[in-house]
Amino acid sequence: MKKILTIAGSDCSGGAGIQADLKTMTAHKVYGMSVISMITAQNTTGIQDVFDLPQNLIISQIDSCFQDIFPDAVKTGALFNTNIIQIVKEKLLFYNAKNIVIDPVMKCTAKEGITECLLQTDAIHTMIDLFSVADIITPNIPEAEVLYSIIEGKDIDKCKIDNEEKIQQVCKILSQFVKNKCVLIKGGHFNSCNDCLYLDNKFYWFEGKKINTKNTHGTGCSLSSAIASNLALGFNMIESVKMAKNYVYNAILNNPQLGKGFGPINHCWNLKNK
Repeated sequence: MKKILTIAGSDCSGGAGIQADLKTMTAHKVYGMSVISMITAQNTTGIQDVFDLPQNLIISQIDSCFQDIFPDAVKTGALFNTNIIQIVKEKLLFYNAKNIVIDPVMKCTAKEGITECLLQTDAIHTMIDLFSVADIITPNIPEAEVLYSIIEGKDIDKCKIDNEEKIQQVCKILSQFVKNKCVLIKGGHFNSCNDCLYLDNKFYWFEGKKINTKNTHGTGCSLSSAIASNLALGFNMIESVKMAKNYVYNAILNNPQLGKGFGPINHCWNLKNK
C-alpha cells in the first residue's frame, strides 16, 4: 500500500487542511499520514483562531513518520511562518523525500470579499526557497500573483494575472525556483477554470467547467493531495494532474451543501455505492 504524508494545518470543520488531505488520500486508496503545522478554529464562514505548533513538536512528528513508515509522496499545505518552513525543508532534504507537492497556501477565502492569512508576509521569501525541494508547486491565481510580485520586486497591483498568456508567463518565472521546474497554476478564479501545467519547457492546459456553487472550501488542499496520491501510485505528472483535476471537479459537483458559508466538497464521491 502506498503511503502519503501531508504537512499542513488542521481545519476542525473538516473541509480543508489535514482533514481534507486525509479524506482525499483515503478516496485514492492510499495510506495517509499527517504532520500538523498549525491548528485553526475555522468553519465555512471564516477562521476564528490560529495557533502554530512548537517547532520541536513539528520536528518530532516528521521524524516519527519518516523513521517508521517512509512516505512514497509528501504534500505540504499551510505552514504559517518562516521557522516552520525552514524545518520542513531541512527534514525533507535530510530524509531525501520523493514526490513532493507544495501547495503554497497563503489565504483561505471564507466570506465573499474577505480572506484570512495562513502565511505570514515575512515568510513568503522562505516559501519560495522551499520550492527548491518540490517536484511540483500548485498555486492558485492570487497566490501566483503574490509570488510573482515578490520575485519581480513589483507592487501586487502591477502583477495581476488576468489572461492565459499571463498564466504561462508566470508559470515559467516560478519554475526557475522549483527543483523539478514543474508548476501548476490553477485557474479556478477565472470563469474558464482552466489549469496550466508547465513541465519540461512545455505548457499543458487542462480544461475545466465552472460549477455554479459557493461550496468549494478545501479544493486546493484536495487537489494537491490527489496529485501526491497519484504520483505515489506510479502515474506520471501529466496523468496525476489530469486525474486530480477530475477528482476535485466531481467532489465539487457532488458537494454535500453543508454550513452557512463556503461549504466543503465531497471528498468521498467516488466511494459511493462501493
